[in-house]
Amino acid sequence: MEEIAAIERTEENRIKAGGEKEIDEGDVIAEGEETVTWFVWGVIFAAAIAGLLFGYDTGVISGTLVAIGSDLGPEILSNGQKELITASTTLGALLGGLVAGVGSDVVGRKWILSLANLIFVAGAIGQAVSNTVWGMVGGRFVIGWGVGLAACIVPLYIGELAPTRMRGRCVTINVVAITLGQVLAYAIGAAFADVPHGWRYMVGLGAVPAGLDLVFLIWLPESPRILLKQNKPAQALVVLRKIYSKASDEEVVRKLAVLESSIAQTREIIETTTFGQRLGSMFFHGGNRRALIVGCGLQAFQQLCGFNTLMYYSATLFKAVGFDNPTATGLIIASVNFVFTCLALRMVDPIGRRKVMIFSAPGMIISLALAAISFHFLTVNTNSRLVEGSNYNKSWSALVLVWMITYTASYATGLGNIPWLQGELFRLEVRGIGTSLATATNWSMNLVIGATFLSLMDAITPAGAFGFYSGLCLLGWLFCLFLYPETSGLSLEEVFVVFENDFGIKRSNEMRAEKKMIREDIASRA
Repeated sequence: MEEIAAIERTEENRIKAGGEKEIDEGDVIAEGEETVTWFVWGVIFAAAIAGLLFGYDTGVISGTLVAIGSDLGPEILSNGQKELITASTTLGALLGGLVAGVGSDVVGRKWILSLANLIFVAGAIGQAVSNTVWGMVGGRFVIGWGVGLAACIVPLYIGELAPTRMRGRCVTINVVAITLGQVLAYAIGAAFADVPHGWRYMVGLGAVPAGLDLVFLIWLPESPRILLKQNKPAQALVVLRKIYSKASDEEVVRKLAVLESSIAQTREIIETTTFGQRLGSMFFHGGNRRALIVGCGLQAFQQLCGFNTLMYYSATLFKAVGFDNPTATGLIIASVNFVFTCLALRMVDPIGRRKVMIFSAPGMIISLALAAISFHFLTVNTNSRLVEGSNYNKSWSALVLVWMITYTASYATGLGNIPWLQGELFRLEVRGIGTSLATATNWSMNLVIGATFLSLMDAITPAGAFGFYSGLCLLGWLFCLFLYPETSGLSLEEVFVVFENDFGIKRSNEMRAEKKMIREDIASRA
């Protein structure tokens, strides 16, 4: 068979350290594998509701902080109290992200998703009934656990159920859902901005989609890879038939066979090692360590660029620079984020992850530098500080908004979605550990950024703060340029081969070129 010949011609890409051949799912050609079936769309839609809640619950705090007023006790919330409320969510997300991947390896991806939605319901209700600052902090901490679980598991779950050549696009749909959640948060925030105690509706409405998603999850399947780990090949075959509904029985069975081979190797490793040894391998095994550096590096870059300061504090920021309806102005930023994430959906697979990152990051660097310059001239008469109620020059205020829009567009095109493809970097036996560590890195950096933004602007001025973020973006761009290999078109089992000897930028290009030639050869003979 031509598929057998294809496997033989890419043999060198599947040689493990011990010399044993490792067959790969990506080498088995299945009819219709470049399409996404209605079954997979349904899975993505249901799973992405948790992503939407991730976006909603991180975005809604911007309008909430402006609308709370004296409802929590103090007449006006101080900067420290605002940072505490915001950071509590991030701390919960950090802890949730740490346990999500590892927990899903034990009980399955689907059940962790269900737990996330239960937490979303509890956290939304807890916030809505809060009457003190500490009560609100507690509610935001609970919601943070749901955000952390969803942030880690949704892209992992979708990635394991998506057809190999459509994986990037399918996972990016989750990021589209996240940005849509942020748009809804700002829209609802603007709608309830003048309603007495309207902030309670803002935070409480998050319980509605979470409850619906719990119902949808009843019908969702488990990941085929998890089913095989649990010795349930018949159930895994049923799921694969739905994923590749246009493929022949023989093609689907071969897909199952190569997955079973990979799972067998994974099971052997798991049975002969402890969790501590597998965790240690993330730092002491060269391939695992390099994959972890890339995964954690991308997630750190996503947060240290400062974007989430706009999600958390845009209403506060735009109110200070003189916009009459700061929450509605923040909605512009959220909408740009959503639109350009949708555009990224079309790029991530055909153009490739690495190219998108390298070409979009300079837009962030330049936009933040120009924003810093605009802030400098905006605040020249207020000792370089933002003083709420000052009569700032409208032209400079408008320029700040323009640079925030171009910055957001660049961010959404690449950095906003590509780091969440982290699950593809790790082998199955350490995929849960790797995604947990990468997600925890994201939320650790988010905690630092969210808890220090207002204080940083006070300490080094708004111009200094945005100039500082521009410098961090430059470092992130250099990281991608020298360490991030292209993974588009490579299967989950094949990506790890890239990291065997180095960071694999050259190796991945060679593998992708060879796979392209094989597919073209098969297509020409068909």
